[in-house]
Amino acid sequence: MFGGTACKKQTFPKPRGYFRIDLPQKKYQLFDSVCPYCFEYPVYSRIEADTDFNTEPCWINIFYPAYNANIHISYKKIYNNLDEMIEDAHALAYKHTIKADAINEEMFQNPEKKVFGILYDIHGDAASSTQFWLTDSTNHYLRGALYFMVEPAEDSLAPVIAFIKDDIIHLIETMNWKE
Repeated sequence: MFGGTACKKQTFPKPRGYFRIDLPQKKYQLFDSVCPYCFEYPVYSRIEADTDFNTEPCWINIFYPAYNANIHISYKKIYNNLDEMIEDAHALAYKHTIKADAINEEMFQNPEKKVFGILYDIHGDAASSTQFWLTDSTNHYLRGALYFMVEPAEDSLAPVIAFIKDDIIHLIETMNWKE
């Protein structure tokens, strides 16, 4: 009879991990086109025409290929309907309350450039984590929303969301209306 105890190596499942995300150094370039607005956007992104079926002139996407993310930009001329457009932007941001843990609003005002607006910082596993609108209050209205082409997971996307949010703030701060 053979005696003794067998050695068994105890194994544990690996904890869930996330990919390491290398973020590039901030550097911007000017977006200037036939559209009645211009701003600076990151060199590590690219401007693409919005090709959705209901696209209007001067609607664009700022595409981040490294992160599979887009900032959808839509532009509208104001025809005595600014209050309605602002209410629509507010409603679109707050549609995410089902999945959002919180929604913070940050007001932007630059009277010299006639740029006024609100940035919605949406926390949680919502489809869009950052949205904003800008206006000169008389002629121009621009709305933007950040989307990732992946299932929302705030924990894993947090570094990239913060990184792109800084780019959005830079866009807002460099926005100029053209007459």
